[in-house]
Amino acid sequence: MVELGVGGRGILPRREFPRLLEAITASGYEIVGPTVREGAIVYDRLRGVDDLPIGWTDRQEGGQYRLERRGDEALFGYTVGPYTWKKFLFPARERLFTARREGDSFVVIPEPTDGPKLALFGMRACELAGLDITDTVFQGGPTPDPGYRARRGRILRVAVQCGQAGGTCFCVSMGTGPGVRGGADLVVTEILSPGEHRFRLDIGSEEGARVVRGLASVLAPVPPEDDARVEAIVARTAASMGRTMESRGLRDLLRETLDHPRWQHVANRCLSCTNCTMVCPTCFCSTHEEVPDLNAETVERWRRWDSCFNLGFSELHGVSVRKSGLSRYRQWLTHKLGTWHDQFGSSGCVGCGRCITWCPVAIDLTEEVAALRQPATPSAPPGGNR
Repeated sequence: MVELGVGGRGILPRREFPRLLEAITASGYEIVGPTVREGAIVYDRLRGVDDLPIGWTDRQEGGQYRLERRGDEALFGYTVGPYTWKKFLFPARERLFTARREGDSFVVIPEPTDGPKLALFGMRACELAGLDITDTVFQGGPTPDPGYRARRGRILRVAVQCGQAGGTCFCVSMGTGPGVRGGADLVVTEILSPGEHRFRLDIGSEEGARVVRGLASVLAPVPPEDDARVEAIVARTAASMGRTMESRGLRDLLRETLDHPRWQHVANRCLSCTNCTMVCPTCFCSTHEEVPDLNAETVERWRRWDSCFNLGFSELHGVSVRKSGLSRYRQWLTHKLGTWHDQFGSSGCVGCGRCITWCPVAIDLTEEVAALRQPATPSAPPGGNR
């Protein structure tokens, strides 16, 4: 008999895997997860198992991403794509409130914070770590973001253990993966070998237990040897990381190398295109805009994603305080890996590698950190604005 309480676990055969999605839907959740669209694996609404990237994998390197067919029918045989779960909790564009004229004054109408319950299906360990970081950003201060808090309270976290590492992954260096060590309501491990395709399901919360209670008839007990097998899957993934980054003393290193010539070297390549910040699971820069109607009777305030790579983002009193690409790249990297610790108590990087993959000129922050650890040479003089 399989115990379906917190800490319980069971084996779900491949033929019964659709029952898991059915149980999640029956519990009142809309499922969003990985699917193939326009040459990439993205996160979107799922109607069923057939929407998953069955038999697909991704090949990633600096500035490169492509899909390839696998030699099997794995459901989760890929790493991470250009989308992050952030967009479901911190939308790229969101109306915050509406103000309506009433006589000589006005009234503010808050934006409703209700919405559907979402099951984030297929989260990886680094993405769970990213969720912890955005929780701190949006909920950890004295004035939590009401929209984020409301959406955060309606999600089910269904995590998947990574069975392979991508060419730009470095989660081991950041201590965020590849094994799921907590933070999920349900954890799925895909076990795939010749003649065998099944899933181990681990229950991480009371809500997770409630959702899968109806699967008792199709879950089998976990064999004793499965613990070692799952550990071997995670260990193999950890050993095949595409990148590494020495994180020891990184905050102090960045503070002490603000004039290192390497900053000019990377600035000569950076396009300030904002790709790295758009695909990052933890970047949270935004701007606001007021949109009045033609009669000036109502005005809406909208928030949309912005980037510290945009010239106008650092504008104070009409003047940008970071006019050069060098100063903007340096601000991003020193904040993400250094002063984020001062602001939020952790690094802002989870080692997912998206910023490397989706940089059109293949700038690699792991290479930049390694270069900053080397003595400065006079071949590339420093420049730009502080």
